[in-house]
Amino acid sequence: MAADALVTVSNVGMTFHSPEGEIHALQEITLQVTEGEFVSIVGPSGCGKSTLLNIVAGLLTPTEGEVFIRDKKVTGPTSLVGYMPQSDQLFEWRTIWKNVLLGLEVQKKLQPDTIAFAEQMLHNYGLAGFKNAYPGQLSGGMRQRVALIRTLAINPSILLLDEAFSALDYQTRLLVADDIKQIITREKKTTILVTHDIAEAISMADRVVVFSKRPGRIKAVHDIQLTCAVRTPLRCREAPEFRDYFNLIWKELDVHV
Repeated sequence: MAADALVTVSNVGMTFHSPEGEIHALQEITLQVTEGEFVSIVGPSGCGKSTLLNIVAGLLTPTEGEVFIRDKKVTGPTSLVGYMPQSDQLFEWRTIWKNVLLGLEVQKKLQPDTIAFAEQMLHNYGLAGFKNAYPGQLSGGMRQRVALIRTLAINPSILLLDEAFSALDYQTRLLVADDIKQIITREKKTTILVTHDIAEAISMADRVVVFSKRPGRIKAVHDIQLTCAVRTPLRCREAPEFRDYFNLIWKELDVHV
């Protein structure tokens, strides 16, 4: 394992058993993510991208291979990982404040310092005034921000974003991705994003990992180098190199290639 690797995925394979027979979801996945890095994973539908996130999170045990976080083997769910799925999963009957504290409640970490940290994050990211509101009173973008703050409140070492913006309309999705990336950068969180959106993957990431069709294998890895003075997702889409990365990854995702 590399000395600066926060996450090491070593030769991971995953096979599911169904009434129709075995389904090979992943095969020979080896990947390292360094401290502070943002990695996007793209690939055809059903290629095992979300399965890999579930394995890293300790929610699934791989059929083959191992995953390490901070040199410790992942054998089950761990507080080192913060997971954001497709929907914000806010409880409509709880206030924004109570939703933000939910992860701390579950992990039995409701202490003065952790509560103060959560409250400071609400203030930092413009939600202090909505502390006593309910999710139904917030826009989709604000709900995603609450969901991220709830995830960050447990102070995980790594964030896993599983199509975290896909439920939003296109314009809101662009603005929220910009907003969330800035929060992640400010909090210096290592992040793995799974997305079907090539432009989103390129504009947010330091590296883009391209999966093959099922069983998912790593087909290509691209270090993203964009010429833009301010590195935000919206500005990155204006970089001259952006289109070249997009066209290259688009061709790699062609299941007939």
